[in-house]
Amino acid sequence: MVLDAAAATLARQPGSVDRLVRLAAADMGGVDRLITDRMQSDVPVIPALAEHLIAAGGKRLRPLLTVAAARLSGSGQEGSGNDHCLKLAAAVEFIHTATLLHDDVVDGSQLRRGKVAAHLIWGAAQSVLVGDFLFARAFELMVETDSMRALQILAQASRVIAEGEVLQLMRSHDLNLSQAVYLEIIAAKTAELFAAAAEAGAVSAGVDAEKSKALRDYGMSLGLAFQLADDALDYGGATETLGKNAGDDFREGKATLPLLLAIARSGPREAEFWERAIGRREQTEADFRRARELIIGTGALDATLDLAAEYADKAKAALSIFPANDWRESLESLADFAVSRRA
Repeated sequence: MVLDAAAATLARQPGSVDRLVRLAAADMGGVDRLITDRMQSDVPVIPALAEHLIAAGGKRLRPLLTVAAARLSGSGQEGSGNDHCLKLAAAVEFIHTATLLHDDVVDGSQLRRGKVAAHLIWGAAQSVLVGDFLFARAFELMVETDSMRALQILAQASRVIAEGEVLQLMRSHDLNLSQAVYLEIIAAKTAELFAAAAEAGAVSAGVDAEKSKALRDYGMSLGLAFQLADDALDYGGATETLGKNAGDDFREGKATLPLLLAIARSGPREAEFWERAIGRREQTEADFRRARELIIGTGALDATLDLAAEYADKAKAALSIFPANDWRESLESLADFAVSRRA
């Protein structure tokens, strides 16, 4: 069956995030306490709306990266509770959550992390404004670390993410989008925060420029691998895996790499289908199934996952500057995990 083939494709690589989660458990407990404390406000809707998304679960990969990068770089003692890296990790999670709140309003998303999107409960205006509140909290946390370099890294990341989102919005239904521009978009909107999270952790540990750049390179490649696999999962995965509805990218008309490759590899007979379903977004109930069959049948899903695996390998190679230890091995396993999530 077509779906069986997709599942097999998505399961090609081993990898796990569990080892890193266990290793960073004490630190992440401190990060979670900071998050809970700093999302409080005298305006009741702010903590209620923020908690709806933050408490929905997930691995907190980006703050995990900040903690792991700091520890790999030799910072402090795990679980000490007062490291600058913990405040930077909490800031990273607030930035990420703020972008999710904003994105869901722009995209009209129905689900986020398996729960009803916040804007459908509280409204678009309040979701956007709570996102702004979380951005402000993130910058307060950064300032408390007294690190201008960390502030610069995360401020730049916030700008780049916004630019990436605007670029995606401008080109989201463009069937002629090149792979290079697509990679530029996901580097900005997704991978930049992975890169900044890792680099900020390294900077908090006081490592030299070579090692902080290596961790930035790791984060960038990891983020690209993660987003490519996510885009593939939208066509080859299940709602339970995604935390959103499978096929959301298709229904929103997003020109992701699996779609772009399938369009390029389709014949004239399919050109009108793609133009109607994506270009004009005149979709029927059966269109997603047909699109998925074309994406898998043309090899576009495999090609997307192959590229994700290449970036995962680049991420692991970037860590070679560090001595082998539990932190490095856990980050290497995380890179494999990025492309091994099950359908």
